Amino acid sequence: MAGKRVLVVATEPPDEAALREQVGDADEIRVVTPAAKVSRLTWLTGAEDDARAEAAETAEQIAEAIGGEVDRTSQNTDAAQDVEDAVRTFRPDEIVVHAGSDESMFEDDAVRKALDESGVPVRRI
Repeated sequence: MAGKRVLVVATEPPDEAALREQVGDADEIRVVTPAAKVSRLTWLTGAEDDARAEAAETAEQIAEAIGGEVDRTSQNTDAAQDVEDAVRTFRPDEIVVHAGSDESMFEDDAVRKALDESGVPVRRI
């Protein structure tokens, strides 16, 4: 029987102790970090590389802190799609979210819908 699988969705690194407490005894951890810090102008001009690089760095920091695996298909500007894709391919038992100073991403209707419709319990740090 497969062990507990936790999907961590974050836009910046959370407090390491709080994150460890939330993922607990997970056997597998997948880290998704959408490139959420993209302004409309940045998006319209296609200059998203800095935001994607920052998201990739955040993913590496989180994965290193908790022993998780970075979802290499994330770091997109469409956070809802990143969540949907990760849920479909990883099939987590739980989702742990952390938006840090960018709570607006998780208030977005599409992201909230993706989390709600995942059918997976969601906890926030």
